[in-house]
Amino acid sequence: MLKEKLLQDLKECMKEKNTIRKNVIQMVRAAILQVEKDKQIEVNDDQILEIIAKESKKRKDSLEDYEKSGREDLIAQIKEEIEILSEYLPKPLTKEELEEIISSVIAETGATTIKDMGKVMKEVKQKVGTRADGKTINEIVKEKLA
Repeated sequence: MLKEKLLQDLKECMKEKNTIRKNVIQMVRAAILQVEKDKQIEVNDDQILEIIAKESKKRKDSLEDYEKSGREDLIAQIKEEIEILSEYLPKPLTKEELEEIISSVIAETGATTIKDMGKVMKEVKQKVGTRADGKTINEIVKEKLA
């Protein structure tokens, strides 16, 4: 299970004194614990992947801000954190693979106009999970339904 792997990796990086990796893993474990306490559930691997993907997205969004303000010290750290988080996420889909999935979903749902975008997005997100971000899915669906 992913939870055990995170704990094992945390112990390992503490031994190696890898501070950034340790902080990233602790942050992910804290986010998992928060979800478990808030919803009073035991999270499964899929939910953990969603949490990791959300944390990765937060960093990617803040990276743009740091680049605009020229904070080189923080840019390097954020890039390293994104790299660490991506190790736990499944390999992202290529644009071609994503377009194929979206085309098949459009055919399955019978979507023809931009008004059908919501149901197409919902189906695609269920199929791809954390292997593609919502922004990319949105752009391709708009392109195909326009």
